[in-house]
Amino acid sequence: MSKDTQQPRSPELRHRIMAGFIGNVVEWYDFAVYGYLAGVIAPVFFPAGSPTAALIGTYGIFAAGFIMRPLGAAVFGWFGDRYGRARTMQISVILMALPTLLLGLLPSYEQVGLLAPVLLVLIRLFQGLSVGGEFSSSATYLVETAPKGKRGITGSWANIGSMTGSLLGVAAAALVTNAFDTQTLDDWAWRLPFLGGAILGLSAILVRRNLHNSERFTQHHELRDETSPLLQAFTTNRYETLLALAFASSYGTCYYLVFVYLPEWLAAEQLMARSTALLINTAMMILVIPAMPLFAVVGDRYMRRRTWIALSLLLLALLGWPLHVWMLDSGGSLTAVIASHALVFLLLAVPLGSAPALFVELFPESDRLSGYSVAFNLGLGVFGGLTPMIATALIATTGILTTPAMYLALTAFIAVLALMMMPDRSREPLR
Repeated sequence: MSKDTQQPRSPELRHRIMAGFIGNVVEWYDFAVYGYLAGVIAPVFFPAGSPTAALIGTYGIFAAGFIMRPLGAAVFGWFGDRYGRARTMQISVILMALPTLLLGLLPSYEQVGLLAPVLLVLIRLFQGLSVGGEFSSSATYLVETAPKGKRGITGSWANIGSMTGSLLGVAAAALVTNAFDTQTLDDWAWRLPFLGGAILGLSAILVRRNLHNSERFTQHHELRDETSPLLQAFTTNRYETLLALAFASSYGTCYYLVFVYLPEWLAAEQLMARSTALLINTAMMILVIPAMPLFAVVGDRYMRRRTWIALSLLLLALLGWPLHVWMLDSGGSLTAVIASHALVFLLLAVPLGSAPALFVELFPESDRLSGYSVAFNLGLGVFGGLTPMIATALIATTGILTTPAMYLALTAFIAVLALMMMPDRSREPLR
C-alpha cells in the first residue's frame, strides 16, 4: 500500500484532527470575544477625551485586519511550504495564545497613558499576523494527512473549529457581561474571557507539541528545488492562485452577508430587535456545525466536490433575493426569518465543509500552502471583510432595501463560475 493511500491508526488520526481543530477554536474564540466586548474595552484603552489615542486605535485595528492577515498568509505560507505544516501550526498557535494572555493583563490608559493603546494595537497586529497562517495551515495539514476517500470530512474540522471557537467566545463574553455589574465589568471582569482564552491556547500548544509533518510533505521536501514557493504560486501556478482568489473572494462575501450582515440588516430595517436577530444567528451556527461534516461526506462519496459546492452556491444565488423579500414583506415574522436563515445557512454549510479540501486539491505540494494562504486571506479577510460596509452603502445609494440580497446573488454566481473553471481533483491523489 502506498504512503498516499495508507490509513492512519485511529489514535493518530484523532490527534491530527484535534491539532487542526483546536487552533481554529483559539483563533475564532479570541475574534468573537474581542468583537463582543469591543464596546467595553474601548473606554479602557481609548478614552473619548484623547483624540490621539482614538486615532491610534482606529488605524491600528484597521491595519491588524487588512494588512497583517495577508502578510501573515504570505509569511506562514512560505514557511509551511519550506519547513512543514506541523512546525507552522506549532508557531502560529503560540503567536495567538501569547497575545491573548497579554491582552488580558494589559494596563489601562488611566494607568500608563498613551502606552496602553499602543500596546493594544501591537498585540492586535501580532495576532493578525498569526491568524493569516492558522486556518490554511491547519486545513492543509488535515487534508494532506486524511485517510483515503475522507479528505472532505477531515478538512471540515478546520471550519468546525472556527464555528466552535466563535460560539465559545460569544458564550464567554455573554457570561461575564451578565454575571457582573457594569462597574465591575469595566474595572476588571472584561479580562476574564481573555485569560480563559490563554488557557485554551495553552491546551492547543500542548496538543500540537508532538505534531509531525505528513509523509507526503517529508517525501516531497527531500526532492524539492530551491524555487521560492511564494514566487511559484504567482508564476508557475498563478492560474490556480487566481482561481482560488476569485472563489475565496466571492464565497467569502456570501459568508459575511449571511453570517455577519444579516442580523444587522434585520435590525436596521426594523424587522426585528438586534438581540433577537443575533440569537437566531447564533442558533443557526449551532445548526451548521454538525451539517458541515455531514455535507462534506457527500463530496467524498456521492458527488464530486466541485459540483456539490457549485450546486449549493447556485441555489444560494437563486434563493437569496426571494428569501430577503419574504422577510421584508412579512414584517420580520419569526417563521420567515428562521426559515430563511436555516436555508441559507445550510446552503453555505456545503462550502464550509468541503472548501478546505477543494483548496488543498487545487495546488501542488511545492507551493500549496503559499497559494492557499494568500488566496484565502485576501479573499475572505479583505474582500469578504469589506462586505458589511459595501452592503450598507448599496442600500444608502440605491434606496432599495434588498440590494444586499442582489449582491449575494451576484457573488454566489461568480463563485460558481470560478468553480467551473477549476479542475476537479476530488477523486485523484494529491499532486
